Amino acid sequence: MSSVVRRRVEAARGFTFVEMVIAVAIMTTVTAAIFSLMDPAHGVFQAQPELSEMQQRLRVSVDALYKDLVMAGAGVDLGSAIGPLGSYFAPVLPFRRGPQAPDPPGTFKTDRISILYVPSTSLQATTSLAMQSPDADIPMNPQAGCPLAEPLCRFKIGTTALVFDESGAHDTFRITGVVSAPASIQHANQPLSKSYGSDAAVTQVVTVTYWLKTASTTSRLMRYDGYQSDLPVADDIVGLSFEYFGDPRPPALRKLLMDPTGPWTSYGPKPPAPGVDNPDDSWPAGENCLFSVEPTSGRSVPRPGMYAFGMPTETLIKLDAASLSDGPWCPDATAPARVDADLLRLRKVRVTLNVRGDGPTMPSQQVSFDVAPRNLNLGR
Repeated sequence: MSSVVRRRVEAARGFTFVEMVIAVAIMTTVTAAIFSLMDPAHGVFQAQPELSEMQQRLRVSVDALYKDLVMAGAGVDLGSAIGPLGSYFAPVLPFRRGPQAPDPPGTFKTDRISILYVPSTSLQATTSLAMQSPDADIPMNPQAGCPLAEPLCRFKIGTTALVFDESGAHDTFRITGVVSAPASIQHANQPLSKSYGSDAAVTQVVTVTYWLKTASTTSRLMRYDGYQSDLPVADDIVGLSFEYFGDPRPPALRKLLMDPTGPWTSYGPKPPAPGVDNPDDSWPAGENCLFSVEPTSGRSVPRPGMYAFGMPTETLIKLDAASLSDGPWCPDATAPARVDADLLRLRKVRVTLNVRGDGPTMPSQQVSFDVAPRNLNLGR
């Protein structure tokens, strides 16, 4: 091989080596860039299941609260007490009610709420006679469509029931027995607040309390059934609060007191007829927790305490702790289960939930929503 050819071959070989070095350098740079782009994507893929789980906990919590709140105050559709429960007593309370660890009367808590409503049910009837005592059996009128041998065929042992009358008195209890002759239901070891008279409503009821259970290892949204069971709704709910909004207008009489069917007022229980005294409360004759008797005319007028929210408007106003814990009290100030009369104004509840995130890459999430229970807004 001539020297000229040899030099050309060596030059070609040198040029190829330089190209290879450059190619390897380019490939290394591109590969590093690809990996740098893939690493954040890996973090996103890792966070997606955690984000989905957080949103699922929020969905479960919102769904449970909304379903019960929107039904709050639903009443019976048989007998003389037809209409929403708000025409008799407050069905939404800012505290825990029930036999297990109840809050004291007049309590206001921002992280718990109790709700009562009558579901779509055929377990509805009325009392036939006055009870002999608060712990006696409840005498009942037979239900339509039941055989003579089983006049209360739709009432079952273990059902949560509600008894109430037009004065605003009410009690919830578990049915412990059903008697056919004479027709009556039993509530052993659950004395009522009073001996109910004839024609009081008795029905199946849903009573629940939502509250936040906090511990060193976890925080849970809980649902209490108003009797014995506290069950978790969702874990890692670290914030729960309720705000209440109500009608600023005082209650008003809609019908004559002798009208046999309600509702007789814009909200709350009707007062006794003029000159008639209710022996179960401490109010004077013709009065109750919402209405007093005007001395000059003898007419029923709203109590002075029910004018606390200024000029009547259509705009809802916020009901704070002070307004919901200062009275007047229903049924009266001596009742063991007394509640502030302003709770009868309630028309809307605002719920705020906060679910815990997992570390700095997954912050906590918060959601707020309003619920206007349909049965508390029928007159608006």
